[in-house]
Amino acid sequence: MSSFKLSDLPWGALHGRVKVKSSAEQQEAQRVERSRKLEAYRKATEAMQRKRTAQQYDQEALELTGQILSTNPDLATFWNIRREIFLHMEQEKSEEELKDLYRAELTFLESCLRVNPKSYGTWHHRCWVVDRQPGTDWGRELELCAQCLQQDERNFHCWDYRRFVALRGAVPPDQELDFTHKLIGSNFSNYSSWHYRSTLLPLVHPHPQARGQVAEDALLREYELVQNAFFTDPNDQSAWFYHRWLLGRAERPESIICLYADFIEQRLVVVFSRPINPWQVAVEDSRLSLRVDNRPVMASWSPADGHSNYSPVWMCELPPGTLNVQFQDQSVRVTWGPDRAGKECFCMDRVRGEGWCRDSATDEQLFRSELSVQKATVLESELESCKQLQELEPHNKWCLLTIILLLRALDPLGYERETLSYFQQLTAADPLRTAYLADLRSRFLIENAVLKMEYAEARVIDLANKGLTTLCHLEQLLLITHLDLTGNRLKAIPPAFRALQCLQVLQADGSEIEQIEGLWNLRKLEEVSLRENCLRELDDLRPLTSCPRLASLQLSGNPLCLGEGAASLVRSLLPGVPDVLL
Repeated sequence: MSSFKLSDLPWGALHGRVKVKSSAEQQEAQRVERSRKLEAYRKATEAMQRKRTAQQYDQEALELTGQILSTNPDLATFWNIRREIFLHMEQEKSEEELKDLYRAELTFLESCLRVNPKSYGTWHHRCWVVDRQPGTDWGRELELCAQCLQQDERNFHCWDYRRFVALRGAVPPDQELDFTHKLIGSNFSNYSSWHYRSTLLPLVHPHPQARGQVAEDALLREYELVQNAFFTDPNDQSAWFYHRWLLGRAERPESIICLYADFIEQRLVVVFSRPINPWQVAVEDSRLSLRVDNRPVMASWSPADGHSNYSPVWMCELPPGTLNVQFQDQSVRVTWGPDRAGKECFCMDRVRGEGWCRDSATDEQLFRSELSVQKATVLESELESCKQLQELEPHNKWCLLTIILLLRALDPLGYERETLSYFQQLTAADPLRTAYLADLRSRFLIENAVLKMEYAEARVIDLANKGLTTLCHLEQLLLITHLDLTGNRLKAIPPAFRALQCLQVLQADGSEIEQIEGLWNLRKLEEVSLRENCLRELDDLRPLTSCPRLASLQLSGNPLCLGEGAASLVRSLLPGVPDVLL
């Protein structure tokens, strides 16, 4: 078996070589040589498979896998076989022999990296070797990473390995942070360095009160670094992405933000600050508990959108008589937690007749991170710098997007008109991402509408003629009764729309709507206007059959109204709706 030598196999020739015109004779000679090498490779692999089947994990098997992998290190199966050989040898060889064996393996892996510096299998196998080798020279491993990154500073396989080495070798995070600064200083266009830096900053400069956040003084210094980068090369996206991370919103704590009690339907609806996993609200071992008049009540919770995925809105059907319709001053207490890690409980009580209780919806920090006076001043300076750059680079999409994000971080309502103006410029500068930008603009407009709305008796929100292309933050609209979506470009009313459990009147005329799946099981819905939309089939209206109070439906101008007998078909589908206008 050792007679097989595969150092001249054609893997390098088959990938990446420049094609050169040759005569028919030369082409035939190349074909014959390629066939010979492939046949040798086939025989070698078959021989190795036979040895593996026979469990002959000896030195010859190690040499054979080495010959194959040194030519093509991307064969994951042979790396697996090689690890099996090492595990077998660990049972037979002395400690000193194993040290020599693993030391030689590290040298062999370096030769494989010269063949392909971005080989998944090679880097993974090196992790496995250094983990099993006692007394690994972690300084040497860091030097190997530095050399590889010097050749290609965007080799993310090597970056992954460097993070592995830093963790195993207990390399101080501040030392790694200095390393990223060095690489960024030599070339700003290094996304991997920026990304690694974002993981190190919370470790080196932790926020004194917010776990996982960066101390403000360190964060402010990062703005200066990244500003130097995008002023040096405004079209490089690496620094802009990092700047966007610096502007990132603070993570909202996991808590209950709204509780709605429906005395007629004997239902509860709970809204969380972020989506919750279904297993966390399972009947058994649930973190979500309910008490009515201080008595525990077993409840089965389901997501409002009807799917068994993460959802911020959860509903439960209560046993008949749990909520007393005549005496609506009952105490309804919902508790979230504690979890297995002993985190704090979050409770919400309803003791008023309205049947609901929530935090302030007009909290100015609802959709943005809290800003200290110092940080706000810095962001204003950043905004001014970006506007200066935008004057020099009027069509730079990254600069325009960053200006929008800075405006949102500083004052989303005060800068609303200016933000929309910049969206127009950004869409013109980046027409390939028109759909993404339209969705982002829609999200910001809905956020502003939520911040503006006040819960009076009618609880109305007007989103008409906003050019919306998507609906988001619907969990914030649980308690509204009237919603106007007229004159948008929505295409669909999504399943998440089912969070609007108090909705009574929906106007969505002329919004290009093709399906209304989100109208399933809205039990308080009484009036729906869907004129001048794109509903084509009778089956498109089926979600409305689950709305027991629906009394008025306007459909004129939809394709489904054009067919013969359309009116009778719609009325047969919705016999309980007295007022249907086609």
